Amino acid sequence: MEFSVAMRTARLFRVAMLVKGIDGAAELIVAMVLLLVSTATVHQLVADVLARDLLGSADGRLARHVVTITDGFAAGNRTFAVVYLALHGVVKLALVLALLRRWVPAYPLAIAVLGAFVVYEVYRATRTGSILLPVLAVLDIAIIVLIVREYRLLRASATHRR
Repeated sequence: MEFSVAMRTARLFRVAMLVKGIDGAAELIVAMVLLLVSTATVHQLVADVLARDLLGSADGRLARHVVTITDGFAAGNRTFAVVYLALHGVVKLALVLALLRRWVPAYPLAIAVLGAFVVYEVYRATRTGSILLPVLAVLDIAIIVLIVREYRLLRASATHRR
């Protein structure tokens, strides 16, 4: 029974690390795109999406939220978005690699770093009204739980081998 739980946890952990790695790589790519794409292009893209009615009514809540985000992006949140996404992406990729290699010191570090990201994501979401940041915070919390479980199993396994 215990072996089965450990196997499922290890498998779930690897899947979570894959998701986190993809997430980190995507954030890094988006940061680079945002760095290279002009604000006018971003506004045009939003206008095109809204014109095609892909987000519901142009006067709808989601469309208004996207326009607000775009306006904030043009007003100076661009630097924040680029730095945040790049930093978050690089840190995630480094932690994922360290955790997949089962480098024991990376586990507490990953918990602390992701915990700090959660605190900041929640703080920033309350200040900006972002919908995406709480989603990222929940994802980070789920990953923290899996890291804690894997770390405990890894330590218990090391104790049994002694």
